[in-house]
Amino acid sequence: MREPDDDPRSFSQQWHVHCAYCEGAYEQIGYPKLKIDIHRSWLFFPWHRLYLYFYERILGNLIDDDTFALPFWNWDAPHGMTLPVMYTSESSPLYDSKRNPVHLPPAIVNLDYNHKDYHSGTDHKITTEDPINLNLKLMYRQMIAGAKKTELFLGTSYRAGEEPRGPGTIECEPHNTVHDWTGESKEPSEDMGNLYSAARDPVFFAHHGNVDRMWNVWRCLGHTDFTDTDWLDSNFLFYDEEARLVRVHVRDCLDTLALRYTYQDVPLPWLTAKPTEAGDTNTPVTPTTGVLPAVLDGIVRVDVPRTKVSRSRFQKDEEEEVLIVEGIEIADSSKYVKFDVHVNAPQHEQLNAAHAQFAGSVVLLPHMSGQHEGKTKMSARFGISDLLDSIRADGDKKIIVSLVPRSAGEVVTVGAVRIGYIK
Repeated sequence: MREPDDDPRSFSQQWHVHCAYCEGAYEQIGYPKLKIDIHRSWLFFPWHRLYLYFYERILGNLIDDDTFALPFWNWDAPHGMTLPVMYTSESSPLYDSKRNPVHLPPAIVNLDYNHKDYHSGTDHKITTEDPINLNLKLMYRQMIAGAKKTELFLGTSYRAGEEPRGPGTIECEPHNTVHDWTGESKEPSEDMGNLYSAARDPVFFAHHGNVDRMWNVWRCLGHTDFTDTDWLDSNFLFYDEEARLVRVHVRDCLDTLALRYTYQDVPLPWLTAKPTEAGDTNTPVTPTTGVLPAVLDGIVRVDVPRTKVSRSRFQKDEEEEVLIVEGIEIADSSKYVKFDVHVNAPQHEQLNAAHAQFAGSVVLLPHMSGQHEGKTKMSARFGISDLLDSIRADGDKKIIVSLVPRSAGEVVTVGAVRIGYIK
């Protein structure tokens, strides 16, 4: 894209659009102390879909090709689990020097990636699991077992006067982890590994093409979107292919055929990649009592009571049991944050996303240093009905939840852990 930098259709202006919507450039109307952020809530999927839509229209217009379509990087299938070669040639405008050179092809993407493991030299030691198998099992967790209810997949509600309250399954992993895996290994992890600079790397748009495809696949699996008018009427401003400022609503992006695009039909090998148990589940796990709120500078284990046990299949389909991690506060938003959540994990086993005891991860990409004042506050929700069945704990009146820091745990505080239910 070779328009002048001050043209809203230029690449410089376009990557700054993402920066503006995630780095606090806009205040909420009527709430000047609250900034707009399109991450960690139900706005994540629709905003990025509209962003890609207008970017694609701009590119097609500039090359006078109304059939132009952005590619998607299908990291959810084995043949797509490397950085696409078209982005790796140094002579190509699709190349970005600010990537992790160790992760160029033929390196397999790690959908559960954590750059602290990379820096400590333990990246390859975290699991003996085949990397492709681990990726497929993580996708099963994020798309099937943990994404049965709309809020769990799309993210929590985000209304005027609120901060974003919590992401959906795909936003944390693999969205955030692929960002981190692609970006530079050293902080601030530019370009892809930092929210402010992520869209400066052309592969951002292929990555988000697949993120958007996951929304489409999830709906095809029989799920439905929110019907809440606060979500449907949420609106954003974008420049179109004629450099006109237009206002669009979430409801405008729900029909991809109306947006004149569809996705190539490709295999979904993760559909049957169910995680397996790790270790001896009969080995007692000792909780640390009276510890919350706590800083995650080490593993924290807590007893969590359950009020509904041994439910029928019908009851579980009607109401998903949800593990809620509340009062999460991030003291330094310039850090890459990751911690895992396990249920009844064997105390001396090192678990990963391939294991049935793995409920999920909280993963946050860093913001530009100095741009966010105060603490980032949020919660996390994990659907665990299938997990409890897999580890034969559905009849237990309590479970032991392990919070395992993977990166920057020293800046993370967790307030409480409890069980809830979503219909």
